[in-house]
Parts: sequence; structure tokens; C-alpha cells
Amino acid sequence: MDTQNLENAAVKIQSWWRGNMVRRTLLHTALRAWVIQCWWRSMQAKMLEQRRRLALRLYTCQEWAVVKVQAQVRMWQARRRFLQARQAACIIQSHWRWHTSQTRGLIRGRYEVKASRLELDIEILLT
Repeated sequence: MDTQNLENAAVKIQSWWRGNMVRRTLLHTALRAWVIQCWWRSMQAKMLEQRRRLALRLYTCQEWAVVKVQAQVRMWQARRRFLQARQAACIIQSHWRWHTSQTRGLIRGRYEVKASRLELDIEILLT
């Protein structure tokens, strides 16, 4: 072999070696980039899930607040209707008692407060 063939063979071996090294470096770089991309995608998915959970929690808090306000308003309305009905019943009872006392007879009585007891004497006269 002459020196020219040896140099050509050496150049081919060196270029093959350099090509292998470049391909290996590119492969390692691509693998590292892929690992970083996978990690970044997983972090984005976690952040999206956290934002979704936070939005859901805020929505449920708002809905619960609305439900509580509605319950309070309904309770206030029911209580108001109950108090009106009770007041009407008291008025009807007092009128009925007055009416029965006027139509049935007279009530005479006296009362005394002695110490801690109330003594009451009632006499009803029917006419």
C-alpha cells in the first residue's frame, strides 16, 4: 500500500468515527430533549389539573353560598307567614272568647296574690 491509499483509508476511518460520534451526540441530545419535554408536559398537566380543581372548588363554594342564601330567605318567608297566621289565630281566639263571654253569660271573679301563689275565684253566670 502506498501512502496515498493509507491517507485515504485514514480519512475514511476518521470520518466514519466522527460521524458515529456526531450521531451518538445527536441521539443523546434528542433523548435528553425528549425527557425534558415529557417532564414539561407532565408539569403542564398537573398545573392544569390544579387550576381545574381550584375552579371547581370556587364554583362549589359559590353554589353553596347561593343555596344558603336561598334557604335563609325561604326560612324568613315561612317564619313571616307563620307569625302572620299565629297573630290571626290570636285575634280570632280573642274575638271568639269575647263573643262567647257576651252570649253565654257573665263572668265574675276576683283574684289575690298571696306570697308565691295566685288565688283565683271565678263565678260564671249563665243567662
